[in-house]
Amino acid sequence: MSPGSPLKVSAEELNRATLARQLLLEREALDPVEGTRRIVAIQAQQAASPYIALWNRLTDFKAADLDTAFTEGQLVKATLMRFTLHAVHRDDHLPLHTAMQATLRGRLTQSRAGGLPLGDAHDLIPGLLEFTKEPRTNAEIEQWLGEQGDVPGKDVWWGLRSFVPVVHAPTGGPWSFGQRPLYVASPQPFPYSEELAAEALETLVWRYLEGFGPASMADVAQFASVHRTRAKAAIASLLDKLIVLEGPAGEQLYDVPDAPRPPAKTPAPPRLMAMWDSTLLAYADRSRIVPTEYKSIVTRTNGDVLPTILVDGHVAGLWRPTPAGIEAITFRRQPAKVWKALRAEAESLTALLADRDPAVYSRYNNWWSKLPAGHHRMLTS
Repeated sequence: MSPGSPLKVSAEELNRATLARQLLLEREALDPVEGTRRIVAIQAQQAASPYIALWNRLTDFKAADLDTAFTEGQLVKATLMRFTLHAVHRDDHLPLHTAMQATLRGRLTQSRAGGLPLGDAHDLIPGLLEFTKEPRTNAEIEQWLGEQGDVPGKDVWWGLRSFVPVVHAPTGGPWSFGQRPLYVASPQPFPYSEELAAEALETLVWRYLEGFGPASMADVAQFASVHRTRAKAAIASLLDKLIVLEGPAGEQLYDVPDAPRPPAKTPAPPRLMAMWDSTLLAYADRSRIVPTEYKSIVTRTNGDVLPTILVDGHVAGLWRPTPAGIEAITFRRQPAKVWKALRAEAESLTALLADRDPAVYSRYNNWWSKLPAGHHRMLTS
Protein backbone atom coordinates (compact mmCIF):
# COMPACT_ATOMS: atom_id res chain seq x y z
CA MET A 1 0.00 0.00 0.00
CA SER A 2 1.51 3.32 -1.05
CA PRO A 3 1.90 6.18 1.46
CA GLY A 4 -1.33 8.05 1.91
CA SER A 5 -3.48 5.49 0.08
CA PRO A 6 -6.72 4.42 1.78
CA LEU A 7 -6.85 1.31 3.91
CA LYS A 8 -8.39 -1.52 1.90
CA VAL A 9 -11.21 -3.52 3.48
CA SER A 10 -12.42 -6.92 2.31
CA ALA A 11 -15.98 -8.03 1.69
CA GLU A 12 -15.91 -10.13 4.87
CA GLU A 13 -14.62 -7.18 6.90
CA LEU A 14 -17.50 -5.06 5.60
CA ASN A 15 -19.93 -7.81 6.56
CA ARG A 16 -18.56 -7.98 10.09
CA ALA A 17 -18.58 -4.18 10.43
CA THR A 18 -22.28 -4.14 9.60
CA LEU A 19 -23.06 -7.01 11.97
CA ALA A 20 -21.14 -5.34 14.80
CA ARG A 21 -22.97 -2.02 14.40
CA GLN A 22 -26.30 -3.77 14.01
CA LEU A 23 -25.71 -5.73 17.24
CA LEU A 24 -25.77 -9.03 15.38
CA LEU A 25 -22.41 -10.39 16.47
CA GLU A 26 -23.70 -10.69 20.01
CA ARG A 27 -26.75 -9.43 21.83
CA GLU A 28 -26.21 -6.43 24.09
CA ALA A 29 -27.82 -5.44 27.39
CA LEU A 30 -29.69 -2.37 26.16
CA ASP A 31 -33.29 -1.25 26.47
CA PRO A 32 -35.34 -0.93 23.25
CA VAL A 33 -34.90 2.86 23.12
CA GLU A 34 -31.12 2.76 23.27
CA GLY A 35 -31.00 -0.35 21.09
CA THR A 36 -32.97 1.43 18.37
CA ARG A 37 -30.77 4.50 18.65
CA ARG A 38 -27.70 2.31 18.19
CA ILE A 39 -28.95 0.59 15.05
CA VAL A 40 -30.40 3.88 13.71
CA ALA A 41 -33.61 2.73 11.99
CA ILE A 42 -35.79 -0.38 11.92
CA GLN A 43 -38.04 -1.02 8.93
CA ALA A 44 -41.54 -1.29 10.32
CA GLN A 45 -44.07 -1.78 7.51
CA GLN A 46 -44.99 -5.06 9.20
CA ALA A 47 -45.82 -4.25 12.81
CA ALA A 48 -44.08 -7.28 14.33
CA SER A 49 -40.74 -6.62 12.65
CA PRO A 50 -39.31 -4.04 15.13
CA TYR A 51 -40.02 -6.50 17.94
CA ILE A 52 -38.28 -9.38 16.19
CA ALA A 53 -35.45 -7.10 15.09
CA LEU A 54 -34.76 -6.01 18.68
CA TRP A 55 -35.21 -9.54 20.04
CA ASN A 56 -32.37 -10.52 17.68
CA ARG A 57 -30.10 -7.82 19.10
CA LEU A 58 -30.83 -7.32 22.80
CA THR A 59 -30.40 -9.55 25.83
CA ASP A 60 -33.54 -10.12 27.92
CA PHE A 61 -35.68 -8.28 25.39
CA LYS A 62 -39.24 -7.74 26.62
CA ALA A 63 -41.93 -6.85 24.11
CA ALA A 64 -43.75 -4.80 26.76
CA ASP A 65 -40.75 -2.46 26.99
CA LEU A 66 -41.04 -1.71 23.28
CA ASP A 67 -44.79 -1.16 23.70
CA THR A 68 -44.00 1.44 26.36
CA ALA A 69 -41.36 3.14 24.23
CA PHE A 70 -43.90 3.60 21.43
CA THR A 71 -46.70 4.68 23.76
CA GLU A 72 -44.51 7.26 25.51
CA GLY A 73 -43.12 8.57 22.21
CA GLN A 74 -39.51 7.65 23.00
CA LEU A 75 -39.56 5.76 19.71
CA VAL A 76 -41.69 6.83 16.77
CA LYS A 77 -42.99 5.08 13.68
CA ALA A 78 -43.16 7.19 10.54
CA THR A 79 -42.60 7.15 6.79
CA LEU A 80 -38.95 8.01 6.24
CA MET A 81 -36.19 6.58 4.07
CA ARG A 82 -37.27 4.96 0.79
CA PHE A 83 -40.87 6.09 1.48
CA THR A 84 -40.99 3.21 3.96
CA LEU A 85 -42.25 2.98 7.52
CA HIS A 86 -39.42 2.97 10.04
CA ALA A 87 -39.16 2.92 13.81
CA VAL A 88 -36.56 5.44 15.00
CA HIS A 89 -35.50 7.24 18.15
CA ARG A 90 -37.53 10.41 18.61
CA ASP A 91 -34.33 12.50 18.41
CA ASP A 92 -33.61 11.06 14.96
CA HIS A 93 -37.04 11.68 13.48
CA LEU A 94 -36.62 15.41 12.84
CA PRO A 95 -33.25 15.27 11.01
CA LEU A 96 -34.14 12.14 9.05
CA HIS A 97 -37.46 13.61 7.91
CA THR A 98 -35.96 17.01 7.12
CA ALA A 99 -33.09 15.44 5.17
CA MET A 100 -35.56 13.78 2.83
CA GLN A 101 -37.71 16.82 2.10
CA ALA A 102 -36.46 17.30 -1.45
CA THR A 103 -37.35 13.67 -2.22
CA LEU A 104 -40.67 13.81 -0.40
CA ARG A 105 -41.69 17.07 -2.09
CA GLY A 106 -41.33 15.35 -5.47
CA ARG A 107 -44.10 12.93 -4.57
CA LEU A 108 -46.60 15.77 -4.04
CA THR A 109 -46.78 16.72 -7.72
CA GLN A 110 -47.20 13.18 -9.05
CA SER A 111 -50.51 12.49 -10.77
CA ARG A 112 -51.34 9.84 -8.18
CA ALA A 113 -51.20 12.62 -5.56
CA GLY A 114 -53.87 14.54 -7.44
CA GLY A 115 -51.32 16.75 -9.19
CA LEU A 116 -51.70 19.35 -6.46
CA PRO A 117 -49.38 22.36 -6.97
CA LEU A 118 -46.65 22.52 -4.34
CA GLY A 119 -47.85 25.88 -3.05
CA ASP A 120 -51.39 24.59 -2.56
CA ALA A 121 -50.05 21.58 -0.68
CA HIS A 122 -48.05 23.86 1.62
CA ASP A 123 -51.19 25.90 2.30
CA LEU A 124 -52.95 22.78 3.57
CA ILE A 125 -50.25 21.75 6.02
CA PRO A 126 -50.93 24.11 8.98
CA GLY A 127 -54.59 23.12 9.10
CA LEU A 128 -53.76 19.46 8.66
CA LEU A 129 -51.30 19.54 11.55
CA GLU A 130 -53.93 21.21 13.71
CA PHE A 131 -56.47 18.55 12.70
CA THR A 132 -54.02 15.74 13.55
CA LYS A 133 -53.22 16.96 17.03
CA GLU A 134 -55.57 14.10 17.86
CA PRO A 135 -54.95 10.70 16.21
CA ARG A 136 -56.87 10.41 12.94
CA THR A 137 -57.59 7.57 10.53
CA ASN A 138 -56.88 7.67 6.81
CA ALA A 139 -60.60 8.09 6.14
CA GLU A 140 -60.91 11.03 8.56
CA ILE A 141 -57.95 12.83 7.02
CA GLU A 142 -59.17 12.19 3.48
CA GLN A 143 -62.56 13.61 4.42
CA TRP A 144 -60.95 16.67 6.01
CA LEU A 145 -58.86 17.28 2.91
CA GLY A 146 -61.91 16.89 0.69
CA GLU A 147 -63.61 19.66 2.64
CA GLN A 148 -60.79 22.13 1.90
CA GLY A 149 -62.04 23.09 -1.54
CA ASP A 150 -61.50 21.31 -4.82
CA VAL A 151 -59.11 18.72 -3.38
CA PRO A 152 -59.26 14.97 -4.11
CA GLY A 153 -58.76 13.95 -0.49
CA LYS A 154 -57.65 10.35 -1.01
CA ASP A 155 -55.13 11.18 -3.72
CA VAL A 156 -53.70 14.22 -1.96
CA TRP A 157 -53.29 12.36 1.32
CA TRP A 158 -51.24 9.69 -0.50
CA GLY A 159 -48.74 12.42 -1.37
CA LEU A 160 -48.96 14.39 1.85
CA ARG A 161 -48.68 11.61 4.41
CA SER A 162 -44.95 11.12 3.90
CA PHE A 163 -44.22 14.82 3.43
CA VAL A 164 -46.19 16.20 6.40
CA PRO A 165 -44.55 15.72 9.82
CA VAL A 166 -46.96 13.11 11.16
CA VAL A 167 -46.16 9.89 12.98
CA HIS A 168 -48.19 6.76 13.59
CA ALA A 169 -50.09 6.64 16.88
CA PRO A 170 -50.09 3.27 18.66
CA THR A 171 -53.36 1.42 18.18
CA GLY A 172 -52.84 -1.53 20.53
CA GLY A 173 -51.77 -5.18 20.47
CA PRO A 174 -50.33 -7.45 19.59
CA TRP A 175 -47.54 -5.26 18.14
CA SER A 176 -48.57 -1.69 19.13
CA PHE A 177 -49.70 -0.90 15.57
CA GLY A 178 -52.53 -2.60 13.68
CA GLN A 179 -53.56 -2.80 10.05
CA ARG A 180 -55.53 0.47 10.21
CA PRO A 181 -53.08 3.25 11.06
CA LEU A 182 -53.77 6.35 13.10
CA TYR A 183 -51.78 9.49 12.35
CA VAL A 184 -50.86 12.25 14.77
CA ALA A 185 -48.85 15.43 14.24
CA SER A 186 -45.26 15.21 15.41
CA PRO A 187 -44.70 17.12 18.63
CA GLN A 188 -41.56 18.68 17.14
CA PRO A 189 -41.77 21.65 14.75
CA PHE A 190 -40.51 21.08 11.23
CA PRO A 191 -39.21 24.35 9.83
CA TYR A 192 -38.00 23.84 6.28
CA SER A 193 -35.34 25.50 4.16
CA GLU A 194 -32.74 24.28 1.73
CA GLU A 195 -30.05 25.08 4.28
CA LEU A 196 -31.77 23.08 7.02
CA ALA A 197 -32.33 20.18 4.64
CA ALA A 198 -28.64 20.14 3.70
CA GLU A 199 -27.58 20.17 7.36
CA ALA A 200 -30.07 17.42 8.17
CA LEU A 201 -28.75 15.29 5.31
CA GLU A 202 -25.28 15.54 6.82
CA THR A 203 -26.75 14.28 10.09
CA LEU A 204 -28.48 11.44 8.25
CA VAL A 205 -25.22 10.46 6.53
CA TRP A 206 -23.34 10.45 9.84
CA ARG A 207 -26.04 8.40 11.57
CA TYR A 208 -26.18 6.00 8.63
CA LEU A 209 -22.44 5.40 8.76
CA GLU A 210 -22.61 4.88 12.53
CA GLY A 211 -25.18 2.13 12.04
CA PHE A 212 -24.27 0.64 8.66
CA GLY A 213 -20.84 1.86 7.58
CA PRO A 214 -18.38 1.72 5.96
CA ALA A 215 -20.41 2.61 2.89
CA SER A 216 -20.16 4.16 -0.55
CA MET A 217 -21.81 7.28 -1.88
CA ALA A 218 -24.23 5.02 -3.78
CA ASP A 219 -25.08 3.24 -0.53
CA VAL A 220 -25.82 6.57 1.16
CA ALA A 221 -28.10 7.63 -1.69
CA GLN A 222 -29.90 4.27 -1.63
CA PHE A 223 -30.48 4.37 2.13
CA ALA A 224 -31.54 8.01 2.24
CA SER A 225 -33.64 8.00 -0.94
CA VAL A 226 -31.83 11.08 -2.21
CA HIS A 227 -30.27 11.87 -5.56
CA ARG A 228 -26.60 10.90 -5.71
CA THR A 229 -25.56 14.51 -6.25
CA ARG A 230 -27.08 15.41 -2.86
CA ALA A 231 -25.43 12.41 -1.20
CA LYS A 232 -22.11 13.41 -2.75
CA ALA A 233 -22.47 16.99 -1.48
CA ALA A 234 -23.28 15.82 2.06
CA ILE A 235 -20.27 13.51 2.11
CA ALA A 236 -18.05 16.30 0.80
CA SER A 237 -19.21 18.56 3.64
CA LEU A 238 -18.28 15.88 6.18
CA LEU A 239 -15.11 14.68 4.48
CA ASP A 240 -12.67 16.24 6.93
CA LYS A 241 -14.40 14.29 9.73
CA LEU A 242 -14.71 10.97 7.91
CA ILE A 243 -12.34 8.10 7.26
CA VAL A 244 -11.91 7.11 3.60
CA LEU A 245 -11.40 3.43 2.83
CA GLU A 246 -11.03 1.32 -0.29
CA GLY A 247 -13.62 -1.40 -0.84
CA PRO A 248 -13.04 -4.89 -2.22
CA ALA A 249 -13.65 -3.78 -5.82
CA GLY A 250 -11.60 -0.60 -5.45
CA GLU A 251 -14.62 1.58 -4.65
CA GLN A 252 -14.32 4.51 -2.28
CA LEU A 253 -15.98 3.97 1.09
CA TYR A 254 -16.61 6.35 3.97
CA ASP A 255 -16.82 5.77 7.67
CA VAL A 256 -17.00 7.56 11.00
CA PRO A 257 -13.91 7.45 13.23
CA ASP A 258 -13.64 4.81 15.95
CA ALA A 259 -16.59 2.76 14.71
CA PRO A 260 -16.14 -1.01 15.06
CA ARG A 261 -14.60 -2.90 12.14
CA PRO A 262 -13.97 -6.40 13.49
CA PRO A 263 -11.65 -8.88 11.78
CA ALA A 264 -13.10 -10.92 8.92
CA LYS A 265 -12.95 -14.14 10.95
CA THR A 266 -14.95 -12.81 13.90
CA PRO A 267 -17.62 -15.44 14.69
CA ALA A 268 -21.14 -14.50 13.61
CA PRO A 269 -23.87 -16.61 15.25
CA PRO A 270 -26.96 -17.78 13.32
CA ARG A 271 -29.98 -15.50 13.51
CA LEU A 272 -33.67 -15.63 12.55
CA MET A 273 -34.23 -12.20 11.03
CA ALA A 274 -37.44 -10.19 10.79
CA MET A 275 -39.16 -9.46 7.50
CA TRP A 276 -37.64 -6.38 5.85
CA ASP A 277 -34.80 -6.22 8.36
CA SER A 278 -32.94 -3.00 7.61
CA THR A 279 -29.59 -4.79 7.55
CA LEU A 280 -30.57 -6.50 4.31
CA LEU A 281 -31.77 -3.31 2.61
CA ALA A 282 -29.39 -0.54 3.63
CA TYR A 283 -27.01 -0.75 0.65
CA ALA A 284 -27.03 -0.23 -3.08
CA ASP A 285 -25.09 -3.51 -3.27
CA ARG A 286 -26.91 -5.88 -0.93
CA SER A 287 -24.38 -8.68 -1.42
CA ARG A 288 -22.70 -7.52 1.80
CA ILE A 289 -25.39 -9.57 3.58
CA VAL A 290 -27.48 -11.20 0.82
CA PRO A 291 -25.54 -13.45 -1.58
CA THR A 292 -26.34 -12.44 -5.13
CA GLU A 293 -27.73 -15.86 -6.03
CA TYR A 294 -30.35 -15.56 -3.26
CA LYS A 295 -31.45 -11.98 -3.83
CA SER A 296 -34.45 -12.85 -6.02
CA ILE A 297 -35.53 -15.55 -3.55
CA VAL A 298 -35.37 -13.32 -0.50
CA THR A 299 -36.95 -10.27 -2.16
CA ARG A 300 -40.12 -11.19 -3.98
CA THR A 301 -41.28 -9.49 -7.17
CA ASN A 302 -43.80 -7.40 -5.21
CA GLY A 303 -41.06 -6.08 -2.92
CA ASP A 304 -41.73 -8.30 0.11
CA VAL A 305 -38.47 -9.12 1.88
CA LEU A 306 -38.92 -12.47 3.59
CA PRO A 307 -37.88 -13.52 7.12
CA THR A 308 -34.36 -14.79 6.59
CA ILE A 309 -31.81 -16.99 8.32
CA LEU A 310 -28.29 -15.65 8.74
CA VAL A 311 -25.46 -18.16 8.90
CA ASP A 312 -21.93 -16.81 9.29
CA GLY A 313 -23.33 -13.32 8.73
CA HIS A 314 -24.98 -13.99 5.37
CA VAL A 315 -28.46 -14.97 4.28
CA ALA A 316 -28.55 -18.74 4.03
CA GLY A 317 -32.25 -19.55 4.18
CA LEU A 318 -35.74 -18.58 5.30
CA TRP A 319 -38.06 -19.34 8.20
CA ARG A 320 -41.76 -19.22 9.03
CA PRO A 321 -44.02 -20.14 11.96
CA THR A 322 -46.45 -23.03 11.40
CA PRO A 323 -49.00 -24.67 13.71
CA ALA A 324 -46.40 -27.40 14.27
CA GLY A 325 -43.58 -24.98 15.13
CA ILE A 326 -41.00 -22.81 13.39
CA GLU A 327 -39.98 -24.25 10.05
CA ALA A 328 -36.71 -23.44 8.32
CA ILE A 329 -35.26 -23.97 4.87
CA THR A 330 -31.59 -23.44 4.07
CA PHE A 331 -30.38 -23.16 0.50
CA ARG A 332 -27.29 -25.24 1.22
CA ARG A 333 -26.59 -28.08 3.64
CA GLN A 334 -25.64 -26.83 7.10
CA PRO A 335 -23.59 -28.56 9.80
CA ALA A 336 -25.20 -29.91 12.97
CA LYS A 337 -23.86 -27.06 15.10
CA VAL A 338 -25.71 -24.52 12.94
CA TRP A 339 -29.01 -26.40 13.29
CA LYS A 340 -28.45 -26.65 17.05
CA ALA A 341 -27.93 -22.90 17.29
CA LEU A 342 -30.99 -22.23 15.11
CA ARG A 343 -33.12 -24.47 17.34
CA ALA A 344 -32.09 -22.42 20.36
CA GLU A 345 -32.97 -19.22 18.52
CA ALA A 346 -36.32 -20.66 17.46
CA GLU A 347 -37.20 -21.68 21.01
CA SER A 348 -36.48 -18.14 22.22
CA LEU A 349 -38.47 -16.63 19.34
CA THR A 350 -41.39 -18.97 20.01
CA ALA A 351 -41.51 -17.70 23.58
CA LEU A 352 -41.61 -14.10 22.31
CA LEU A 353 -44.41 -14.87 19.86
CA ALA A 354 -46.48 -16.98 22.25
CA ASP A 355 -48.23 -14.10 24.00
CA ARG A 356 -48.39 -11.92 20.88
CA ASP A 357 -48.92 -13.67 17.57
CA PRO A 358 -47.63 -17.23 17.20
CA ALA A 359 -48.60 -17.14 13.50
CA VAL A 360 -46.68 -13.94 12.74
CA TYR A 361 -46.23 -13.23 9.02
CA SER A 362 -48.78 -15.97 8.16
CA ARG A 363 -50.40 -13.69 5.58
CA TYR A 364 -47.21 -14.10 3.53
CA ASN A 365 -47.19 -17.92 3.59
CA ASN A 366 -48.10 -18.10 -0.10
CA TRP A 367 -44.45 -17.58 -1.00
CA TRP A 368 -43.31 -20.71 0.85
CA SER A 369 -44.61 -23.10 -1.81
CA LYS A 370 -42.76 -21.12 -4.48
CA LEU A 371 -39.30 -21.52 -2.99
CA PRO A 372 -36.61 -23.57 -4.73
CA ALA A 373 -35.60 -26.93 -3.31
CA GLY A 374 -33.57 -26.74 -0.13
CA HIS A 375 -32.95 -28.37 3.23
CA HIS A 376 -36.01 -28.27 5.50
CA ARG A 377 -36.12 -28.63 9.28
CA MET A 378 -38.70 -28.05 11.99
CA LEU A 379 -36.78 -26.03 14.54
CA THR A 380 -39.43 -26.29 17.24
CA SER A 381 -42.44 -28.49 17.85
